[in-house]
Amino acid sequence: MSDVLRAPALGTWVKLSSPTTVEIMAYAGFDFVVVDLEHTLLDLGTTQTMISLARASGMLPLVRVPDHTASTIQRVLDAGAAGVLVPHVDTAEQAGAVARACRFPPHGTRGAGSTGPAGRWGRLSRAEYVRHGNDEVLCIPQLESGRAVREAGRIAAVPGVDAVFLGAADLAMDVGTSDVADLLAAVRAAARDAGAPVGSAAASASAARAALDAGDTFVVCSNDTSMLAAAAVDTVAAVRRASAASS
Repeated sequence: MSDVLRAPALGTWVKLSSPTTVEIMAYAGFDFVVVDLEHTLLDLGTTQTMISLARASGMLPLVRVPDHTASTIQRVLDAGAAGVLVPHVDTAEQAGAVARACRFPPHGTRGAGSTGPAGRWGRLSRAEYVRHGNDEVLCIPQLESGRAVREAGRIAAVPGVDAVFLGAADLAMDVGTSDVADLLAAVRAAARDAGAPVGSAAASASAARAALDAGDTFVVCSNDTSMLAAAAVDTVAAVRRASAASS
């Protein structure tokens, strides 16, 4: 299993279509990136380039797929992703189907494609390619509904599920905002009882620190678009203030 699930690790979402973003995040010191195919128009060709660049830059490349579709999961893993975050996994049965899509037989249903990036363009032996897919590829369901909260322990215990990811924003939309903190705490406890690491998203550095202090093993902090927008706003505001002060 990847070290990203064993020790406090910091990542960020990649939403912009330029692979340069990935290189910038590597230089910034992030441990991993999550290329977001759920809430962007990124295509698989660009995603593969980002995956390769992340690996070459020393970062772990994860991909959030748009849905549970096994063919999409397979293509992302064939592109060399270290693992997938899968949105809106609400039951242990759904988690089992997602996990099987990530694994080769007899543990799952993933088809072999060892001549692509995941097989180092055919340089890995079939045995090593299959071993890597079954032992090292990360399957991370996102729990983001009231039903998922109730099923959290069962989902976390599904064979082939390596961790769970807390989807606080969608959970708040599903159940309302008043109980979200308590529900997230319940999911954390259930996952840990099942022996599964927990990850979460944070909008700010302070929120990321709080999540790590709460025991989350990995946190996805902010995203490339928000960081660019914030820096742009701050730069313009600073120049305007300086200009006003000197006039």
